[in-house]
Formats: sequence, C-alpha cells, structure tokens
Amino acid sequence: MLVVTRKLGEEVIINDEIRVQVVDVRPGRVKLGVVAPTWMSVHRGEVQAQQSSSEADSPELPPPTINAS
Repeated sequence: MLVVTRKLGEEVIINDEIRVQVVDVRPGRVKLGVVAPTWMSVHRGEVQAQQSSSEADSPELPPPTINAS
C-alpha cells in the first residue's frame, strides 16, 4: 500500500488515467474526488462489499439447456 500526504486541492494520479483529489478536509473526515474512465467502475469500499455479498447471496442460475433436434 502506498501512503501519501496530500493537502487540500492536491491529487494523486494512478496509471495516467485515474485522478484522486483532496476536495475538502474537516476534523475526522477527508472528502476525495475521483476522476476515472467511464468504462471503469468506482465504488466506496462499503458499497463494493455490499454488492459482493449480494452477488454471493443470490442463487446461481442453471446454465441454459439447448435442444439439438
């Protein structure tokens, strides 16, 4: 894990495609802005965890049957 110190308005650039900028700093809270390509999904950690658990809870559909007559 890379740990960096950034001030308000500064950013971190990942792979020339993703920009993470510090947009607000308050006691106990930092607000980040993320700019990424539209094909890339960006989620908060708790949202990703909820989506992953929802997918694990949903029953898997059986593969379709094909009748070769």
